[in-house]
Amino acid sequence: MRGNPRAETHSESPKAMIDLPKYPTQHGYMTEKVQRDYITAAIAQGLLPEDAHRMPEILSLTAPGDRAQPMQFWQLYSLLGQEPLVRIVQDFYQRVFADEDWFTSVFARVGDVTHHINTQASMWIDVMGGGPYYHGAEFRLSFHHTHNAMQLMTDRGAERWSQLMLAALDASAPLLAEDPRLRISLNTFLTHFMGKYAAEFAFEHRSVFGETNPPFLRKINLRRMSEAAIEALSEAEISAALRARGVDVSRYQGKADLVNKALML
Repeated sequence: MRGNPRAETHSESPKAMIDLPKYPTQHGYMTEKVQRDYITAAIAQGLLPEDAHRMPEILSLTAPGDRAQPMQFWQLYSLLGQEPLVRIVQDFYQRVFADEDWFTSVFARVGDVTHHINTQASMWIDVMGGGPYYHGAEFRLSFHHTHNAMQLMTDRGAERWSQLMLAALDASAPLLAEDPRLRISLNTFLTHFMGKYAAEFAFEHRSVFGETNPPFLRKINLRRMSEAAIEALSEAEISAALRARGVDVSRYQGKADLVNKALML
């Protein structure tokens, strides 16, 4: 080990730290399966580290209290609770049932607007850490898409669905104003599922919802790491750790220079 082993303290402004969970969380029928699928996909895309399946801060249903840390979409319930999620889904389906007949009629054959609000909100709450609400889990969801909504699992249907959901999210901005991570996490959730459906039903995947979660960067204390451990970090991780200490990393070219600076701390 290098440097002073004394734990360092960092002052955080009240706005940067929040006490979570605000709402009690629980795994639902879909939570863990969706979580595993997303983590696997995110690792492949370089958004999560290789050991993300074993990282408590990622697996937890409670969002990090530090607003500088990303919020996974299965942690949304811990901050939002049930009512805002239901209201977003309600806004969306009111738009669906007021839309053109080619789109609305597919939903109307299954049930009225209240049926769809209850079903969709149950699925969201289940995935997002609110507990077991969506009975039937992925089998039920797949059955619905292949038997009830197949006409809309196309480029045209996906585009219209996305446009209406984007409008609902934008109109629901006051519900998400407490923490900027809320909208980003919802965007990540919707983009992940739209990508999944695009692959399953062979339509074009267009991410229209907005900013999604950036690559996850661990909190790294360079002063408590060995030289070998620092060298094993990625260039992005070293840069982030140095920036967190107030170092102007633009002065250093390439990973070797960054490693040397880290070893000088």
